[in-house]
Amino acid sequence: MKNITSILLIIGSILILNLLAKQFFFRLDLTQNKQYTLSNATKNILKELDEPVMVTGYFTGDLPQDYLKNREDFQNLLIEFASRSGGMVDYEFVDPNENEENEQQAMQAGISPLLINVREKDAVAQKKAFMGAVISSGDRTDIIPFVQPEGPMEYQVTTAIKKVGTIDKPSVGLVQGHGEPSMQDMAQTMQSLSILYNVEPVALNTVAEIPAHIKTLMMVKPLDSIPPNQLAILDDYMAKGGNLCLAVDQVTGDFQTVQGTVSSVGLESWLARKGVTIEPSFVVDASCSSISVQQQQGFFKFNSQVEFHYFPAVKEFGDHPITKGIEQVVFQFVSPIQYSGDSTTTFTPILKTSSRSGIQTAPVSFDIQRQWTNQDFPYNGQTIGAIIETGLSKMVVFSDGDFPIAPQSRGQNPDNISLFVNAVDFLSDDTGLIDLRTKSVVTRPIKDLEDGEKSTIKWVNFLLPIVLVLLYGLFRFQRNRTRRMKLMEERYI
Repeated sequence: MKNITSILLIIGSILILNLLAKQFFFRLDLTQNKQYTLSNATKNILKELDEPVMVTGYFTGDLPQDYLKNREDFQNLLIEFASRSGGMVDYEFVDPNENEENEQQAMQAGISPLLINVREKDAVAQKKAFMGAVISSGDRTDIIPFVQPEGPMEYQVTTAIKKVGTIDKPSVGLVQGHGEPSMQDMAQTMQSLSILYNVEPVALNTVAEIPAHIKTLMMVKPLDSIPPNQLAILDDYMAKGGNLCLAVDQVTGDFQTVQGTVSSVGLESWLARKGVTIEPSFVVDASCSSISVQQQQGFFKFNSQVEFHYFPAVKEFGDHPITKGIEQVVFQFVSPIQYSGDSTTTFTPILKTSSRSGIQTAPVSFDIQRQWTNQDFPYNGQTIGAIIETGLSKMVVFSDGDFPIAPQSRGQNPDNISLFVNAVDFLSDDTGLIDLRTKSVVTRPIKDLEDGEKSTIKWVNFLLPIVLVLLYGLFRFQRNRTRRMKLMEERYI
């Protein structure tokens, strides 16, 4: 009877623990970057969902172990999403390799297979593998064509859920009316921004004030002068807590005349009142992009790639949400940014050229055949991007207006777009979603560890099980000894 009671108590405890686990989700995460812990940004987005969201994962079932782990990680993530959302997020998995109907369903959803190498009967063969997902809510759909192993999985899913599950997106504005590029001219940037925001054109010459619902205002490469009354509109907007992302040219280059000149649109004095000066100079950098130059040899003409030091290629970035995860950004005719403000304003450089930089005061003549030497790059990194914080308002300034417009002209560099979108996210997004862009699995191959770390891991793995067994044995021995002593005392009495 006593054994039956104990068994019933154990079963009841397990049932109670399962019920509590559904209400109070909990697990330990010992990874360095908290890979298995949802960020506060994700939790907030899940709480604010307006409609239920369905995630359909299209994963090939019979995958090699490396890819199979990717599916398991994705499934574990969705389990936690479903739990944290209170049932607002549901999920299912479909194996496109199971039958032709499932494969067509995946292909029509926009998920294409990858060809991976698998070993079958001591031979290597190629196999079609699907590893994507479709996120839908109502009539809104988004896809993750490829769930990258050890990639920013949480960011991909959270961004897609926010895109389809939130009906009312915050708005950002794009200033127009001074020769700025249109939204069509910035199609790639607009596509990235549309994931989280409604982008609205704002003509400063037609409004008395910036609409209050616009969280951030973007001004990119104005070509015409901006009248003082319109600059006053910007001041009023920022005084009320509005944010501004500014990408402007203080210098420009013309390959037809091979001349570099000053470009002024009336922002100089406006920025100077905030303690910011974009110098009318060109930054040249030993780390740079190349341009195509036509050369003639005899009767033949051919194009060759020549390093152009007026196009800095920034490859080193500080630890800031705007630049985190960016690998390389190429700028075109950029100027140094200086700060001379007071303590009421905070100035934070976020982007600098390399430690081998130079400055050339405009106007300049471009000499493609010039032989550059170390003496041409005497300065350390020059600030070309910065954050200015005053009161409730923040402003991000880049001293190049071209980089977010047409990345294909600089070798189709996607990080140009990511940098600008990150800046808008930093100014606009109060959920902290930007921090998830680069959250991924941190691999620690043992061959890359220091000898001391290898030795520590080896001995911990060897000794820890032995110590645990000895401790358990000591506990059992002590418990049995106490029980025997108690029985002896009872018999003696």
